[in-house]
Parts: sequence; C-alpha cells; structure tokens
Amino acid sequence: MRDPEQIRQMDLFRVIRDGKVGMVAASLALGAFQRRLAERFGVEPGAEMLAAMDGAATRAVPCWLIDREVGTTLKRAWRNVGFGERMRILGSLGAGVLGGEDASESEIEALKQGDMLEDAFSEFARDSATLFRSLIEERDRYMAAALQQQTERASQVRRVLVVIGAGHLAGLSQWLREGELQAGRELLELDRIPPASRWPKWIAIGLVLALFAVIAYAFFKNPALGFSTLLDWALFTAGLAALGGVLAGGHPLSILVGAVVAPFKPIRILPPGAFAAMTELLLRRPRVADFEALKADLVRWRGWWRNRVARTLLLFMLVNLGALAGEYIAGIKILRAVILSRLPRRTLNVASAGTAPPPAPDASPARP
Repeated sequence: MRDPEQIRQMDLFRVIRDGKVGMVAASLALGAFQRRLAERFGVEPGAEMLAAMDGAATRAVPCWLIDREVGTTLKRAWRNVGFGERMRILGSLGAGVLGGEDASESEIEALKQGDMLEDAFSEFARDSATLFRSLIEERDRYMAAALQQQTERASQVRRVLVVIGAGHLAGLSQWLREGELQAGRELLELDRIPPASRWPKWIAIGLVLALFAVIAYAFFKNPALGFSTLLDWALFTAGLAALGGVLAGGHPLSILVGAVVAPFKPIRILPPGAFAAMTELLLRRPRVADFEALKADLVRWRGWWRNRVARTLLLFMLVNLGALAGEYIAGIKILRAVILSRLPRRTLNVASAGTAPPPAPDASPARP
C-alpha cells in the first residue's frame, strides 16, 4: 500500500517465464475493481488501513500487519475450487473491471462495511463453501494467529487496537475468544499453497499424444489424409493464436511469433503466449510512464490496450486462449475426418436421364 516502486520494479520477463502472468493479471484486475469503487462511490479501498498506519507512525507505536498476503489468498482459493468456479472467478473479475452499472445506497453501505475480496466475488462467494472459506474464514484464523503471535513476542504491550473490515469482526473475535490457536503452526498451514492438481495436465498431455497418434495413423493409411489432418492442426492453432494476438493489439511480429509457435505443442517448453509476449517486450519495451500509470489505466477497459505493461499481459492470455481453442477445434475436425475415412463407401451407378441403358450382350452361340 505504501510502496509505489513495487510495480515499477516488476520484471515482466521473469513473470512470463515463471508462469505468473495469470496471478499478476488477477491482482491488477482486483486493484482496478477497487479503484472503480473508489471513483464511483467515494469509498477509498484501504483508507482505514492507511489511516491506522499513519496514526501509528505519528504516535511512534508499533504497526503490525496481520492479514494474509492477497496473492496467497487468491492462490489458495484458485487451487481449492473446481473448473466451473474458476470460470466464475474470472468472470467476476472481468465484470468488476469492465462493469459500469450503478449501485443503490444500500449496496454502497454494504461495501463500506464489507471485505474487499468478498465484495469482489460477492455474486457467488456465499454459494461456494470452498471459496468463502479461503476468502473469509481462513483469513479470520490467520489474523487471529498473527495477532496472538505478535502479542506473545511483544510482552510489554498492554493494549492493541485492531483495524479490520467489519466482515471479519465476528470470526476474528470468535477465534480469539477460543484461545486454542497454536500461532506458529496455524500461520505455516494457512500460508501453504496447495500443489496444483496433476491430473488435468496429464489428461491434456494424453489427449495431445492420442491426437498425434491419430494423425500418424492417417499418414500410414493415406498420405493425403495425413497431410490434410496436419494442415488442419497447423491452420487452426496458428490462425486462432494469431486472432488472439490481433485482439490484444500486439505488434505484427509478436503475433507472427505466437502463430508460428502455436502448432508445436508437443515440443515447445513454453506456451505460445509466452513467446508472443516476450517478443512484444523486445519490440515495445514498457516505459516508466506505463508502470506509473498502470493502476490508473486499468480502471478503464481501454487502458488494457493503451498501457504497454497491461497489453503485454493481455497478449499472453489471448494468444494462449486462441491456441487452446484452435487445438480443440482442430482435434474434433481431425477425428471426424479419420472416422469418416474408415466408413465403407457405397457406390451407386445411376443411368443418366434420357439415356437408355446399354443392351445386354447376346449370349446365343454364333452361327457358322
């Protein structure tokens, strides 16, 4: 909250290489949502926290940050929910960035009393026990454990003023009253990010290998059919990856690189969006002004295309999305072509209209 240099020091090459584009984009989208609330309702997100930090600095008293890092919270929530809820999270973030509907007075008051993460996903957080646990209940436990740990370390402290969102008051109070927390163990457990599930990755690899086995079979049975299936794969993956790059407003060379790399799924070490985004960084290196204006630009949807940092992240995501769509479409088309080639062909000789069929040959023996 107090480090404006943090975004300027972001190494985009490393973010892309380490596969953290999605998390960075989600954090930026959440920040854009918060700024939209500030502009629309006059409710400055985090203003109470800044006031508490300023008050502590003025009085020269310790200031403890007891909430869990938002990146850890989002990662735990993401890893613990299924595919459908993940799509709803993305939709909620997108609606928060692009939405422009007005809110009622009661909704504004609810935002003032609520929790920012809960507000961001309010459409379905209450309907998802897993998501609500990650966004609210776990953070209640985390803050209670962090507060207990800090007070144990600072034995000379007699009173502590805790500034939290109203949505956490009941949960935090309950955990503190129970007094059965083992602070160190709780913090380690709640800071741990669950490992990503491996079965979706293995299923995807298996499907790709099976698809290329089908293409190899097509070449073995009919070289023309094999060439046609391979051409379908290349055209759909490259074409839709290029379309994603065009929609993101990427440099023509960046779009070309993403399109060329997209068909080589079995052998490339990074997704096509990574190659396109890295090329974009070389051709259109973000300026200092882009980093400085990043948060403000993302409040408006046009800013995702105007700001070079945001456009690079957008290029990464849309090229990958296009390539993925191309893989599924090409796969369906290839399987259909191979299956149809295996069906028996029926031939039917039909005489042309108005043409008499040829006479049957005379089978009588020839006369001497």
